[in-house]
Amino acid sequence: MLSRRSAVRLIAAAPLAFAEDRWQPAWSDEFDGPAGSAPDVSKWTYDLGATGWGNRELENYTDSRANSFLDGQGNLIIRAEKTADGYTSARLKTQGKFTFNYGKAEARIRIPFGQGIWPAFWMLGANIGRVGWPRCGEADIMENIGREPATVHATVHGPGYSGGHGIGRPWALPGGGKFADDFHLFTVVWQTESLEFAVDGATYHQVTPKSLPIGAAWVFDAPMFLLLNLAIGGNWPGKPDATTQFPREMLVDFVRVYRQ
Repeated sequence: MLSRRSAVRLIAAAPLAFAEDRWQPAWSDEFDGPAGSAPDVSKWTYDLGATGWGNRELENYTDSRANSFLDGQGNLIIRAEKTADGYTSARLKTQGKFTFNYGKAEARIRIPFGQGIWPAFWMLGANIGRVGWPRCGEADIMENIGREPATVHATVHGPGYSGGHGIGRPWALPGGGKFADDFHLFTVVWQTESLEFAVDGATYHQVTPKSLPIGAAWVFDAPMFLLLNLAIGGNWPGKPDATTQFPREMLVDFVRVYRQ
């Protein structure tokens, strides 16, 4: 979940790759269920702990209903809280439950804002336990740092192009709006030798083997799993400050995966 900021902003018309008639549903979670209930355990598991996650993050990820639950209105809530002992939040993943190799993945999300807040929807290679990061590959479909409430980022990471050298691009809402004001659709189309990223159907970033540094390996040809999380602090967003209000909530209406 590391990103590189870029000064470039590009909005393009949705290409053929995003055409709806090309895709068949493969997996989804609509987050329907009683208020206060847990996310579907047949679809999601958790990363747990307060390890910093390679980013000097501050939160302790839990599987508590205080940090992740259904709201009874068709949404998953990931809640970050400030406690006497620090910060708690949740990081959900489909590792061991669902992976896919090529296709379209999308989520409709309303993200929070505030200094030090770091929501994300992303993918990691399922072989991470064997080859490690970044050789497993990472594709960040949506990241936001809360001090920039109108801007999200899409980034890929692999061997030779990870961390601050990830291949990324930002997308900004027109008219000075905030992503926290409404739900938005974040999408990746993953095809052989191509990852294309979009917000609300507008494609703004594409990565192919030609995008990589000379000699770097393209590792996006093996199964990946999905993640949703709400981080606090870290190298990129910085720490919360006196302006940051808690709790902060990330609302997820659905996550869907399609195969061609």
